[in-house]
Amino acid sequence: MSTTPTPPAPWERIVADVADALIYADREGIIRAWNPAATALFGFEAAEALGQSLDLIIPAHLREAHWRGFDRAIARGSCGREVRTTRGTHKDGRKLYVDMSFSVVTDGNGQALGSAAMARDATERYLAELARRKAGG
Repeated sequence: MSTTPTPPAPWERIVADVADALIYADREGIIRAWNPAATALFGFEAAEALGQSLDLIIPAHLREAHWRGFDRAIARGSCGREVRTTRGTHKDGRKLYVDMSFSVVTDGNGQALGSAAMARDATERYLAELARRKAGG
C-alpha cells in the first residue's frame, strides 16, 4: 500500500517562500523558526540559528534595550506594528541596518507565546541617507 505524502500546510510554504526574513522566538527569546531569507540576510543557516538566543543577531551594545522591549511586549501581549530600522549582526561580523517589524504571537486566550519579526536589509539605503545628510542634502 503506498501512501501519498501530506503536502505542507500553506503557512509552511509562506514562511519558506516569503521574500523577507521571518524569525520567530519563543517567550524566552529562543529562535524557533528561521526561514531561508533570514539565512540570506544574517548568514546563519537554520541549523545554526534554531535553538539559539536572539542575541545571535543583536549587536552586543543593543541587547539590554532589546530585551527590555521584548520582555515588555511579551508581558503586554502586544507591540507596535510600525517598521523600525535597527541594527543587526551578520554571521561574518558585519553590522547591518535592518528594517524590522515585530508582532507578539498569542494563543487563543491572548497569552503570549513568543514574537515574530519580519526583516529586510536596509544597510545600503541607510548609509546613502546618512551620507546625503552629512553632505548637507
